[in-house]
Amino acid sequence: MDAVRVALLREVLAGTEWLGATRRFAGALRGSVVSHGGGMLLVGTPEYEPWHLAAHLVDEAAWSGTPELAPTLVRHDARSSDPAHLAVGLGRLEAARRGETLLVVSPEGPAAPLLERVSDARRAGATVLSLGPGEGELPAMAHEALAVPDGSELDLDTVQHLVSAAAGENALPTPRGRRRFRDRVARLAEHLTAPPPARW
Repeated sequence: MDAVRVALLREVLAGTEWLGATRRFAGALRGSVVSHGGGMLLVGTPEYEPWHLAAHLVDEAAWSGTPELAPTLVRHDARSSDPAHLAVGLGRLEAARRGETLLVVSPEGPAAPLLERVSDARRAGATVLSLGPGEGELPAMAHEALAVPDGSELDLDTVQHLVSAAAGENALPTPRGRRRFRDRVARLAEHLTAPPPARW
């Protein structure tokens, strides 16, 4: 989903709880990685690896000039023969320490082995964020959780797009007033055509 589609989705969702919820969660994510500077670990389940979210966060990190947003994707079946960005296995969670942020994305509650590793990372001082089911052990142990229950208006993939886009925003969105449609379109066009920030 590109920036235009995300912007259109936000327009459709105006007035719902999703915009505020995804922005709050993205703010917690960004605040954690920027203030601690320890890096972000991103992990899913054996059945659901959030590689698409990882790619979007890498893009947002580059566009926003916030390298801390680029995650390390931790995979359940990583092999040493995989490309470097796909070769990080679950052992990396055991090395998680204070200052690091661990984002767990799961459409369903993760199994016990992953929960144990997440719990160990939290005890070691990592900040844990959860994106997925609203109930169970994972949201209970997370410092910040965004619930995407089965059967909700938005699916987990769509919510991930909203979160990654909001995490890359450099400023708080302007308050929603009674702007004319033309003003909103002009602002959107201005935002989409602005050059990326200079990298030194």
